[in-house]
Amino acid sequence: MSKEQMKTSIGGQAVIEGVMMRGPEKTAMAVRRPNGEIALEEWENTSPTAWYKKTPFVRGIFNFIDMMKLGYKCLMRSAELSESDMMEEEPSKWEKKLKEIFGDKLMGVVAAIGMVLGVGIAVALFMALPTALSKGVNYLAGGGIPNMGLSFIEGGLKILVFIAYLSLVRRMQEMDRMFSYHGAEHKTIACYEAREELTVENVRKHTRFHPRCGTSFLLIVLIISILVFSVVTWQNGLLRVALKIALLPLVVGIAYEIIKLAGRYDNVVTRVISAPGLWLQRLTTNEPDDSMIETAIASIKPVIPSQEGADKW
Repeated sequence: MSKEQMKTSIGGQAVIEGVMMRGPEKTAMAVRRPNGEIALEEWENTSPTAWYKKTPFVRGIFNFIDMMKLGYKCLMRSAELSESDMMEEEPSKWEKKLKEIFGDKLMGVVAAIGMVLGVGIAVALFMALPTALSKGVNYLAGGGIPNMGLSFIEGGLKILVFIAYLSLVRRMQEMDRMFSYHGAEHKTIACYEAREELTVENVRKHTRFHPRCGTSFLLIVLIISILVFSVVTWQNGLLRVALKIALLPLVVGIAYEIIKLAGRYDNVVTRVISAPGLWLQRLTTNEPDDSMIETAIASIKPVIPSQEGADKW
């Protein structure tokens, strides 16, 4: 294999005690089980055929939703695999009651509730709260702040809330380990892009920061939202939040195209674009141990296409 640096379309996500990797043809997930073994699951991808999943600035929101669904599915499955020994224990009375009510649909119900709560928390933290705080700042300033100024204050507050949220989350032991697997995912992809053999020793020397990371994408979404939401009315707080939700697909679509450019090219412009996200990855990635790197390697190998260059970004 040539030693020339490449840009791969393979991407991934840290899951509970493991890593999921998605290539052009296959997706694979490797999870470290309680007995130390690596459970590996893989499946074929379905190629997008709909025009809205291939059209620039439109495809972003649909591909983002697809990745969210895949990521949530893998998280739920990784929880089952990584806690298989615990699941054999006698369920509590509450668990038995829920099982009686929902039967085999229990995991689906739990997943749906979790998703609804997650969306609700995201709207409250990153849309409603910054808007309310910005209006409060404007009130204290005598109401003289122009709308553009309020939009930049709101955007700055959203970024501060995002950083504070990540800082708090990483204090949880489970999330801290997941962030280490996140680092293993990035380092493994970097090793593959460097055209080096996928060994623990080779992977370890590579960076844990990657320009196509989901953390960078979310930060770009927040930055783009400052500009797009600057045209939204400030007269009514609830109306502003509703309009921001309506404009979110546009924001995600623009951010998606920017992150694709940042991952494809390496020049002054893309390095400037990527710099804030790479810095923020210091909160969402840790240096992994050898077992985590082994798990990440196990997840990427099945998704590397048999035809060299088929995964070129």
